[in-house]
Amino acid sequence: MQPTRFALAVAAAALALFLCACTTVVPSAGWESRLRGDAVVLLGEVHDNAEQHRLRLAVLQRAIDAGWRPAIVMEQFDRERQIDIDRARRERPLDAGHVVDLAGARGWNWDFYRPVVELALRYRLPLVAGDLSNADTTKVVRGGVTAVFDPAAAATLGLDRPIAADWQAAQEREIDAGHCHALPATLWPRMARAQFARDAVLAAALSRKADRGAVLIAGNGHVRRDIGVPRWLALDPRRVLSVAFLEDGDDATPVAAFDAVVRTAPAERSDPCVAFEKREPAPGGR
Repeated sequence: MQPTRFALAVAAAALALFLCACTTVVPSAGWESRLRGDAVVLLGEVHDNAEQHRLRLAVLQRAIDAGWRPAIVMEQFDRERQIDIDRARRERPLDAGHVVDLAGARGWNWDFYRPVVELALRYRLPLVAGDLSNADTTKVVRGGVTAVFDPAAAATLGLDRPIAADWQAAQEREIDAGHCHALPATLWPRMARAQFARDAVLAAALSRKADRGAVLIAGNGHVRRDIGVPRWLALDPRRVLSVAFLEDGDDATPVAAFDAVVRTAPAERSDPCVAFEKREPAPGGR
């Protein structure tokens, strides 16, 4: 779970390469070379870390310069806004601001994400609205999967299947930690259910575009192989690459949950738990 949007909290490696004085990359050897063909690549982030956004964009640019033409699926666009993305592209094919104005979800710092949209427009890449909306997420928290998905849709997404006990427990631990241990334990299963729904929807968006290769732009929690989107992907695991962008000093996020890890200095921010204590979290918050 990526706590900047799931709440206010900010919820192996072989070789260390220094890209700058403050940034370390700890990749599986040559992981960038896998960004080609029909690869399905999940690129994580700490939402408010500008350096991570800069590095990730540079990775994508290099892959595109080398000839890769993937679809780009973004957590920052809710799935029902695809029609608005397509309309914006018809009206102003190279205007990323127009796409954001018509389709961008609230709560994101679009200065960080607009360059990814610009990249998609410049190279005529499919740009896919991937996430479950806040409204639908809240419905799942309050009423379960059937509050949003009919039986056929739930089955298609895999949401009709039972969740393994270890997976459920791990997701609930992330929800507890991501909300600064402020939520009652009785709410954890319902919040986990909503997170499963979001990951399943993001996975479905990726799968629809997987033939030509696809990239997911999302928080680190979503790209975790153990509890995130990869568990919902019905694809050959060898095609899937999960890359976390983590901050130095983050010892809570298990690096073994990713195929590669990029480390950066932490972004400057106030203690999110202090802010969390001052407001009531929405049941479907990101």
